[in-house]
Amino acid sequence: MPQPDLDDLRAFVAIANRRSFRKAADELGVSPSTLSHMMRVMEEKLGVRLLHRTTRSVAPTEAGEGFLRRIEPILRELGAACEAVNGVGQQPGGLLRINTAEPTAHWLLQHAVPVFLARYPAVALDLFVDNGLVDIVAGGFDAGVRLAEAVPQDMHMARFGAPVRFMPMASPAYLKEHGIPVVPDDLLRHRCIRMRMQSGKIYRWEFTRHGQAMALDVPGTLILNQVGLMVDAALAGQGIAYVPDTSARDHLAAGRLVPLLQDWCAPSSELALYYPGHRHVPAALRAFIAVLQEVFQPEAGQKRDGRRPAVDSA
Repeated sequence: MPQPDLDDLRAFVAIANRRSFRKAADELGVSPSTLSHMMRVMEEKLGVRLLHRTTRSVAPTEAGEGFLRRIEPILRELGAACEAVNGVGQQPGGLLRINTAEPTAHWLLQHAVPVFLARYPAVALDLFVDNGLVDIVAGGFDAGVRLAEAVPQDMHMARFGAPVRFMPMASPAYLKEHGIPVVPDDLLRHRCIRMRMQSGKIYRWEFTRHGQAMALDVPGTLILNQVGLMVDAALAGQGIAYVPDTSARDHLAAGRLVPLLQDWCAPSSELALYYPGHRHVPAALRAFIAVLQEVFQPEAGQKRDGRRPAVDSA
């Protein structure tokens, strides 16, 4: 009986996992019609229907599910073996595409990116800023960086750095003129720099203390959609900004901004780099994860969550 080739098998795995010819085609860099033809030929070779197809969806048949379970681990092992042989004596190279939010991009550029690029000059790092939580597979990214609590459950992730803390902050000049808020309700009498989220909604400031949680719709005539701009506005004395401490760490340390209501601002989760669990991890991505954990390990000061593996070959 004629056997499918490796390209056919990889195409089938991509379609079965993505449940979409279009998404699988984007992942593999071919057209959906090419994938459809490949699947028809492979099903003819095997003499069995592997995929249910409709005009709107695609899903493995019972035979297809069984086939997927058996060949996916084999393809992963084959990829690992090829990379191990190809990587002997060689530095990671190629294009590495990372999707992240704007404040995190600034933080990475200040600390991790210079180390990574100096250590791995053969890698071209494409750092794409998007403040929404995107589908990194559909977007053609190798990985994304977000707060660990926002990472989709079907992704593998590597945590790094200390827990991020969102808090209000303002310039000394603003506080001298308008006073210092002592409890969250005091913010209702201040000029607050509000944030418009990607959904179009205005973000409500969240606080918690002794198990009591609250969210305030704060007043303010300045509305921005980027954390970096909010920090700039606070530095200019335009009001109080509510932003992650990582986005203003240097300004806080230098006294250019003053943290407020710290007893009401609990740490959130750590940052995490995440990537599809069904894919083999490229050498460049492994190297980037190693640099992140090396650069930010000293400030973490705590054991990382083992819910999902930090780096594996899956």
